[in-house]
Formats: sequence, structure tokens, C-alpha cells
Amino acid sequence: MKNWKLDGRIALLRVDFNVPLEGGVIRDNTRIVRSLETIRYLTGKGARLVIFSHLGRPLKSLLPDGSLDTARFSLKPIAEELSRLLGTRVDFASDCGGPDTLARLQLLPPGGVLLLENTRFQPEEEKGNPEFARRLSSLGEFFVNDAFGAAHREHATTATIARFFDTDHKAFGFLMQEEVDNALRVLKNPEKPCTAILGGAKVSDKIGLINNLIQFCDTILIGGGMAYTFLRAQGYETGASLCESDKLELAISLLDRAQMAGVELMLPSDGVIAPSPEEGDHCKITAGPEVPAGSMGLDIGPRTLERYADKIRNSKTLLWNGPMGVFERQAFSSGTRGVAEAIAEATERGAYSLVGGGDSVAAIHQFGLAGRVSFVSTGGGAMLEMLEGRELPGIAAILH
Repeated sequence: MKNWKLDGRIALLRVDFNVPLEGGVIRDNTRIVRSLETIRYLTGKGARLVIFSHLGRPLKSLLPDGSLDTARFSLKPIAEELSRLLGTRVDFASDCGGPDTLARLQLLPPGGVLLLENTRFQPEEEKGNPEFARRLSSLGEFFVNDAFGAAHREHATTATIARFFDTDHKAFGFLMQEEVDNALRVLKNPEKPCTAILGGAKVSDKIGLINNLIQFCDTILIGGGMAYTFLRAQGYETGASLCESDKLELAISLLDRAQMAGVELMLPSDGVIAPSPEEGDHCKITAGPEVPAGSMGLDIGPRTLERYADKIRNSKTLLWNGPMGVFERQAFSSGTRGVAEAIAEATERGAYSLVGGGDSVAAIHQFGLAGRVSFVSTGGGAMLEMLEGRELPGIAAILH
């Protein structure tokens, strides 16, 4: 990308502007802000820039008459926000590669930006339709993929389109390159000791991740609802806690695999419990791993946090994916906050830390610690799949 002669030439840029919108108001513009470096670079080189993005799942949320809910899923508010951030007008096409796109493209000056309407308004997008991708590819001479958050999708504008450009006319954007580089830093020969902190609701969501982490981590710390499937598998009572009863044998097999590989897989030794997440006023700390009948485990306890924080502070490489409990509620936020603080402390001592996955990213921002870790990923599902060792279509289509 840095060797391209772009002055007056059309560059196509795929970004991930899938931001939270309520009533046309953007609630978090982080993904837009993270794309600005690539946008400014391309326009600064004089490119006539055409931007693609998706927003939500509009074809899964049709109006009662079967039509698209354009008011809810239009990218028009994003064009306005992008204009504000860039300090220059961003033109907006009401279609994606149709007549309005073509008309506006004719008028787009060097250094100008044209944002097209939601790619997922087109059924061909999620199907990865080659003809749709070919038509879009014909709009420009260069293609840049900066949408790491959608890199695990084999969609028309995330992967298929890149195959219509040779390797001299396609590239990663700065954000995509940064995401890939940081994931590879953990996956390929991480500095030891290497510790992964995993949370979330289900063991079944993290099977591939745990199996891959066992190959290079020294320690895996388990929290969140998924911990109770492991504890139940070991014979502990877990009360009304989240537990995948059909995954107990799987949990045992993962524990056995970790032990055989010499990886320390640590589970909570105490917890914060309550009758439900809504009843924080009635929370208690358990004496051990067990949860009595009628109660739910909703956070790791203080002794567990002390054990986990000690491992974190003594690590050189850290990966965090998933909270330790229902951190959104004050009564059950201590474990997740404590883990985040320990990661920040370790980072300041020289450790490398990668935070990936929607809820852990939300937590690190909630606690105001995003600036004290090495890297916060913008791609939840994409980062998870990459850390599982999978090849992502959006990445492979640029490299090959």
C-alpha cells in the first residue's frame, strides 16, 4: 500500500463500521476512530476513496411487510460522524455499487471520500457472491481490507472481492495489519511465562481456543460461567450456576490434555454467589469452590483473584478473552476489575498483553484501563478464531 501511486485513482476500502446505533445516534465510535489512520493515509495520497461496511444483520430483521428496516440499519449517520472526525465532507451513496454509487463516483475528487450504503442490504454480500464482488471490484483499481472484525466472514466485500485484485493492488489497512501482527505475537513463540485468562458463559464456545492455547501457554486461568462446568465435572456442587451438563466429559478431557502438556489450568477456589444476578444485595463469598443449592456463582472470589493476579503479574505474555463474572453489575465486578488491574500492572512491568473478545474489551474500557495494556482488539469473533489457529478468509484473500 505504501508504494502505490494513488493520486486521482480509485481505491476501495472495506472497514468495520458495525457500531452500536440507537435511534440514529452512535453510542460508541471506537471502530470508526480506529479506521481513521488508513482513511487519512489513502486520501492524503490523493486517492478517490470508496468505503464499504456492513451494519448489523438487516436481512434477519425485516419489517412486518418484508422490507428492509433502512431507518435502523442505514450507514447515513456513520457518514455524518465520519465527516465530523475527518473535518471534511463525506459523500454518501444510497446504494452499494448501484446507480447512485456510479453517479457520485463520477463527481468524487482526489482526496474525496464516498461511503456506500450497508453492504448487508444486498443478499449477495453474506453469500460471498462472486458476480456481486466482481461488479464492486470494477469500481476501483486498488482494494484495502481494514475490517478485521469481519475477517472471519467469507462475504463478498470481506474476502471474495480481494480475489479480483492481484497482490500488487490489494493490501491490509493499518488496523488490520496491527490486529494480525498482535495476534501472531501471541501465537508464534510468545515470551515465557505465557498466561491466558479465559472467561465467558460456555466451555463449548472456547473448545478450539483452549485446545490451541494448550500448545503454547504455561498457565490458563478460568473464570466466568464456564468455570462451573469444569467444577461440576470435578464433582463439586454448583447450585444454580451456569453449567453445560452435556459438556462434563469434554471439560475433563481438556483438564487431562492440559495436565499431559504440562500446562497449569487453574479453576476458582472461591466465588461470589447470589440467588440471581439481579440480587447483588444478597451476595456472599463461598468458603470453597462449591455453590449451594439456590445460588449462582456470579464472580470469582477474593482468594481466587489473589491466585490469578499473582500468576498474571509474573507473566511475560498475557492473553485475556472473557470476563470473570457479571462485571456489568457492581456487586459482581471485583474479579474482572482485579484481573484487568493485574494485567495493566504486568504490562507496566514489561509484559506484553493482548485483550481480545467483546466482553473483555468492554470491561477494559469500563474500568478505564485500555490505555495501560499493550493491545485491545477490535475484532471479537475474528480474534477468537485467529487465536484458535484458524485461517481467516479476509486475511487469506489478501495474502494469496
